[in-house]
Amino acid sequence: MARMPSVNPNFIGNESVMKSFLFLAAVVLITTTGFNTMWNSAKGIEGAWQLKTGTGEEVLLFVDGYFTLTTFNKDSKNFIQTRGGQYTLNNDQLFIQFEFDTKNSTVVGEEKTYSVKFNGDDLLSNLDGSQQTFTRIDDGKAPLAGVWNITSRMQDEKLVPIHRTGTRKTLKILSGKRFQWAAIDPGAKQFMGTGGGTYTFENGKYTEHIEFFSRDSSRVGASLSFDGKLENGDWHHSGLSSKGDKIYEVWSKINSVKQ
Repeated sequence: MARMPSVNPNFIGNESVMKSFLFLAAVVLITTTGFNTMWNSAKGIEGAWQLKTGTGEEVLLFVDGYFTLTTFNKDSKNFIQTRGGQYTLNNDQLFIQFEFDTKNSTVVGEEKTYSVKFNGDDLLSNLDGSQQTFTRIDDGKAPLAGVWNITSRMQDEKLVPIHRTGTRKTLKILSGKRFQWAAIDPGAKQFMGTGGGTYTFENGKYTEHIEFFSRDSSRVGASLSFDGKLENGDWHHSGLSSKGDKIYEVWSKINSVKQ
């Protein structure tokens, strides 16, 4: 609850001062209440959500102000579509600034508004064009949960910073149990690839279980394990890539919403 400013008894006889005080108190209360509503709503949507259909499933990720929605069928190894970007939530309105959309790239750079309603572990939303009910998979809380961007990699036994120009980037979004990476260029409205599924991080081992892969469906069903550690807020990720190449990468968070 917002703390109300204390009243100086000497002010009580001054009507204009009292009116100013009451106005200030109202502004503080309204502003704080509105901020808390947005904050609590954002925390309530954090994590992973799933909708199963007859032809596959849709998975929603909301992590540290970033959103993705991906449609795929892991049984047939069929990747269908994905989209994502920055989001904010105010009560039952979800605002999304799109950074990629494989179905309609013209929306990249635009902000769209959607409806959301919570019912226990269910989320009702029109994000995919019609009202659908998604079920919570996790609450977005885990040591590696966040939105990560690769910042350096090992070359000739030395960690070399990655210097980027333009708007191209590779993101890795991790909720409590699920991951998705996306190679995108929002400035050029280009999408280069994505993959994702579930992951575990235990005893210094990070393991991905791939459920969709836009470039190569043969990788669906595979599991990849890496050495992983958090050091000074960065994620050190090492092992062998899916092609068998030795890798050592450092990933850093691009957003950080305090819980």
